[in-house]
Amino acid sequence: MKLIRFGETGKEKPGVQLEDGTRLDVSAFGQDYDEHFFGNQGISKLQDWLASHQDKCPKIEGTIRLGPPSWRPSKLVCVGLNYAKHAAESGMEIPKEPVLFFKATSAIVGPNDDLIIPKGSQKTDWEVELGVVIGKKASYVSKDEAMDHVAGYVLHNDYSEREFQLERHGQWVKGKSCDTFAPIGPFIATKDEIDDPHNLNLWLTLNGETMQDSNTSDFVFDIPEQISYISQFMTLMPGDIISTGTPFGVGLGLDPQRYLKPGDVVELGIQGLGRSKQTARAYQGK
Repeated sequence: MKLIRFGETGKEKPGVQLEDGTRLDVSAFGQDYDEHFFGNQGISKLQDWLASHQDKCPKIEGTIRLGPPSWRPSKLVCVGLNYAKHAAESGMEIPKEPVLFFKATSAIVGPNDDLIIPKGSQKTDWEVELGVVIGKKASYVSKDEAMDHVAGYVLHNDYSEREFQLERHGQWVKGKSCDTFAPIGPFIATKDEIDDPHNLNLWLTLNGETMQDSNTSDFVFDIPEQISYISQFMTLMPGDIISTGTPFGVGLGLDPQRYLKPGDVVELGIQGLGRSKQTARAYQGK
């Protein structure tokens, strides 16, 4: 099943996307896609509900905005340097343990919403990533049981401001958490939709030029390792998202380096998880 949320920013409703691409409003089910939904067998309950209610669900017009397919996860945990070639292009060693950082959940936006280049930014970068959605509370789990805690998968663009991240006392969260820096979606694909999350093609283009083109088979740490490792330091709650790292091809690693400017168009996708598109805009606030 593919879970979507749609509508005006801040007023999104839950929906599903069928195999033929048709989108249905499932507001009548009575639950949004939040911690309670994922942690209380919401996916299986929704599947059962659809079996007898699908024909009554209103269709969603293709022109309606898609929002982030998860509502306010408690955490967006990211794993850095998780592709060997990306570590090399960043001038860093392959880590012996997963590198962890947070993105503020206030950075989360819809898959096709504009990217707002932050005030004073000169080095806003792109990073296509596979997101893992947690379906069951995870604390001190083993690698063998880690996949039992997965609800599904989602496309994520881990936008990063490299000066904020690397040149201002090395605090990654500052370069990762700016508003609009976490577009996710178009949908969450439930676990049964993806045969092998460790063999998914992922790609990103900038103004039509391919910048990233790789496969999740290049992970340094696989998904069970990531879930188990993170759960040794914090409890992962239902609906939380783990962003599993980006492959080579980011602006930081180019020679000369290349960063986003207003008007640039970034498109990205992952096999089985759809595609998204963001247009970069200049910050217009105070």
